[in-house]
Amino acid sequence: MDLSDINSAEMQRFYSEEQQRAMVNEMVAKLTSECWDKCIKGAPGNKFSSSETDCLSNCAHRYLEMSMLIMKRFQSMR
Repeated sequence: MDLSDINSAEMQRFYSEEQQRAMVNEMVAKLTSECWDKCIKGAPGNKFSSSETDCLSNCAHRYLEMSMLIMKRFQSMR
C-alpha cells in the first residue's frame, strides 16, 4: 500500500492508537520501576517472598488507582 492511499482519518486513527500504545508502555515501565525499587531490596531469588509479592501487588494497585484518578481529574478540567 502506498502512503498516498491512506486518507487523513485513517492516519489520525493510526496516530492516536500509536500514542495510546506509547502511553501504556510508558506507564508499565514507570510502574515496574517504581514498585521494584520500593518492594525489592537486594538481589531477588528464584521467586518473590510473600512480603515482596504483597508489596508489588499493593504498589501496582495504588499506582493504577492514582493514574486513573489523575486522568479523570484532567478530563473534568476540559
